[in-house]
Amino acid sequence: MTDAQNNDKSAVIEAKGLVKRYSGASVNAVDGIDFTVAKGCFFGLLGPNGAGKTTLLSMLTTLMKPTLGDLRIAGCNPEKEARHIRECIGFVPQEAALYPTLTARENLNFFGSMQGLSGSELKERVESCLDIAKLSDYAHMAVEKLSGGLKRRLTIVVGLIHNPHILFLDEPTVGIDPQSRIFIYDKLKKLNRQGMTIVYTSHYMEEVERLCHEIAIIDQGSIIAGGKIEELLAGQGQKVLEVRTAEALPVDLKAKVEALGGVSEVYVEGKSITMRSSSPQRSVIEMVSLLESEGINILSMCHGATNLEQLFIALTGSRLRE
Repeated sequence: MTDAQNNDKSAVIEAKGLVKRYSGASVNAVDGIDFTVAKGCFFGLLGPNGAGKTTLLSMLTTLMKPTLGDLRIAGCNPEKEARHIRECIGFVPQEAALYPTLTARENLNFFGSMQGLSGSELKERVESCLDIAKLSDYAHMAVEKLSGGLKRRLTIVVGLIHNPHILFLDEPTVGIDPQSRIFIYDKLKKLNRQGMTIVYTSHYMEEVERLCHEIAIIDQGSIIAGGKIEELLAGQGQKVLEVRTAEALPVDLKAKVEALGGVSEVYVEGKSITMRSSSPQRSVIEMVSLLESEGINILSMCHGATNLEQLFIALTGSRLRE
């Protein structure tokens, strides 16, 4: 936990009973969500495709109005004070929102001016952002000539041009090389240590574990789990069972596993089985017996949600990339 977090625990995002229903839809895209994000927190927002993450993020960044509920961003009401909120937040979308024929510096100048910066302040922020992203040597190049990793770095600092208090990032490392991904991790961690609140969505569980202090898992429009990652994993102890096998698993195995005592939320994919169990020791014995009868060799078996992906599958019944 950072010094900024220790010194100020006030919430910068507060949502109570947040609902979004699209016209003509039979169900709510976001269905009565309650959560808070403390100042200085690195907060992860996770959920399978279609869970409501994009809709929630759109409301948090003032791009969409809630149907019902109360929302405060930096203490402000988005419906009445959207302009002030936009001055306080930065948003990095999943797709690069850049002008391809403009140079990296020209893009930063344009987006900075759109945020109300001008003169020496704008020039200082542009140079600072180029330095943060290590793009000074590429500042004169048209965006269309930059690599995917460099475009992603530029997209991130466009969101930082006005030095926001809260930064929202939607899948910031999709489709880039490992070196660029590590570079982005390091820069985001540094910004967070300096006191910036970060809200982060990702399909990569390992990076969420690496970066985030707290998370919320959303499924079917509702938050089904939230809090510190280590506490969520500890709370699932002795409930999650994962089995890895030498052979690909037959399609009818899921039904046989579901018939075991105390087992629920079974997920079978390739050579792995993940499930929840109210009696994991009994389930281990029965699972070994079942797989032996099926002629399937076990490579490994473990109790408890040992990582975030196992926890996610146990709670939602699906992998994040699904």
